[in-house]
Amino acid sequence: MFSVPSVVIRYSFRLFRLRETLMNFSTQITTDGAMRLTVDGDLTIYHAAEIKQGLIEGIRAGKVLELDLSHVGEMDTAGFQLLALAKRESQKLGHALRIVGHSPAVREVIEFFNMVAFFGDPLVIPANERS
Repeated sequence: MFSVPSVVIRYSFRLFRLRETLMNFSTQITTDGAMRLTVDGDLTIYHAAEIKQGLIEGIRAGKVLELDLSHVGEMDTAGFQLLALAKRESQKLGHALRIVGHSPAVREVIEFFNMVAFFGDPLVIPANERS
């Protein structure tokens, strides 16, 4: 039988707890009346429930939700699935979801899955990040 040393389990738990504290949302109303939701942290499996709740609440709160993802440090497939869910939910309600800021991590995942057209937002690469 295989057993995992308790030291590894405690370390993994601490790592998870550390990641759990790094997610922040902020909202503001833009000049054209849209709600802008800024995500500061990681769009990963570690934050999936929190992210989902914030996205769904934002979509239902108004006709237009702008997502500023320019402060996202890491994004995995769970984060990508939540963005796709948010896009479908907004379409179902007849609302608009726009991604107005893309961090390098977000751009990399969206481009990897070849889903730029699905989201329909321009992927703007800042001049200081161009190679």
